[in-house]
Amino acid sequence: MLHLARLRPPFGYRRVAKLLQAEAWNASETRIYRLWRQEGLKVPQKRRKRRRLGNSQNACDKLQATRPNDVWCWDFVFDRTHSGSQLKWLTIVDEFTRECLTLKVDRSIDSESIIDTLIDLIAKRGAPNKIRSDNGPELTSKRIRRWLKGIDINTLYIEPGCPWENGYAESFHRCFRDEFLAMEEFEN
Repeated sequence: MLHLARLRPPFGYRRVAKLLQAEAWNASETRIYRLWRQEGLKVPQKRRKRRRLGNSQNACDKLQATRPNDVWCWDFVFDRTHSGSQLKWLTIVDEFTRECLTLKVDRSIDSESIIDTLIDLIAKRGAPNKIRSDNGPELTSKRIRRWLKGIDINTLYIEPGCPWENGYAESFHRCFRDEFLAMEEFEN
């Protein structure tokens, strides 16, 4: 049974039982199940496909900002405290002026806190026409997409695995990391 389970990982105890019975191994399916559990065998879980929303037509060189507040780009930067705890920074940059509009830091940032940050920012600066981002789970959540659609802001998701298509955010992150995060050590 162990040999068959290693040889064919996606097979469960029922299929292994059938193979053993075909080899004239006289055991019921319930006995195979009991032995399967005793040995701690499990069928590997199928990995869920990630939601992919982007395409190359949304790249910063193809859809350029034409004025301030036309296109904002957002993304996350990660760092660690002195004790090793994770810090997550949300950055929002105006692509036309290249001005950093928001730096929000927290241990974890979910879609609710992103929406709260955007509400504050829009109240101060006005709403952009478009927001460009990668396919991170927080930025592609149904809640954020629904909220942005409700206030008439278009989302530009870049092609997965192509960070250069969000070049203004990546450029800002490089400077932010080199000039600030690499120079500072956070206690908390």
